[in-house]
Amino acid sequence: MVSTEPTYAVTGATGRLGGRIARRLAAAGTPQTLLCRTPARAPELPGATAVPGAYGDHDALVRSLRGTDRVLMVSASESPDRLDQHRTFIDAATEAGVAHLVYISFYGAAPDATFTLARDHWHTEQHIRASGLPFTFLRDNLYADFMPGLVGDDGAIRGPAGDGRAAVVAQDDIADAAVAILHEPGPHTGRAYDLTGPEALTLAEVAATITDATGRPVAYVPETVEEAYASRAGYGVPDWQLDAWVSTYTAIADGSLAGVTTAIEDLTGHPATALEQVLRPKGADL
Repeated sequence: MVSTEPTYAVTGATGRLGGRIARRLAAAGTPQTLLCRTPARAPELPGATAVPGAYGDHDALVRSLRGTDRVLMVSASESPDRLDQHRTFIDAATEAGVAHLVYISFYGAAPDATFTLARDHWHTEQHIRASGLPFTFLRDNLYADFMPGLVGDDGAIRGPAGDGRAAVVAQDDIADAAVAILHEPGPHTGRAYDLTGPEALTLAEVAATITDATGRPVAYVPETVEEAYASRAGYGVPDWQLDAWVSTYTAIADGSLAGVTTAIEDLTGHPATALEQVLRPKGADL
C-alpha cells in the first residue's frame, strides 16, 4: 500500500538553523531526508536519512529530491558563487517535482538592499518565483544568537551603525516558524514573512543586553564607514566579504532592519523571544 503521508527534506542540517529545524521534525515523529555536502556529518536523528546534497551538484540533488513533497532550503554558505549554487538547487528541485519549497531568505531582500548579501536572497527569490515551484519565503532579520559574535576581544562592538536599530530574531523562533509551515504549507503558499524579534535595538542596547545577560562588560563603539573598512582590512578577505561585513552595520544605520513584525507569533502561536532571553544561560533566573 502506497503511503499518502507527505515526505520532507531539510538542507543545512549540520548547521545551527537547519539543525534546529531537523531536530524539531524528528521530535514530532516526522521522517525526513537530510541533504548534506558530507552525509557522514549529518546529525543522527530518529526517522532521518542523510543523502548527498551539495548545492552545486544538480544530478545528485535531483536523485535525492525525487519524490519529496516539502523541502526546507537554507541558504548556502557565503561565497562568490552562492547565487549560482542556489539556482542549481532550485532547478534540481523543480526537475525532481518538489511540491513546496520553504526558503530561508533575509529581511529586506531587494536588488538594491543596503546589506549586500540580501541582494543574493532577492535574486534567489526571483529564481524560485520563475521556476513555478510553490514556495514560502522566511525573511529573517539578523540572528539574535549571533550578537555576541560581534564583540571583539576588547569587549567592544565596533561598526558604522550609528543610532540605527535592528529587530534581531532568535534562531529557535525561526525554526519553530519553519516547522509550522512545513507541516501545513497550504495557507502559506506564495507568501513571504518578515521574521523579527519583539523589539528593535540599537547596538548600544545590544551591548548593554549582552552585559546584563552574560556578565561580560560590552560597549558599542561607533565607527565611520572608512574606519570600518580600515579596521577589517587586515583580515585578508576579498572585497565582497568586506562589503558584506561593513554593510551589516550600514543597514542598521539606515533603518533597513528596524521594522518589527508579529510574524513569529502569527506562525508559531508564541511570542517572539527577546534578546536577553536568547543570551541568558539556560536555567538562569530571569
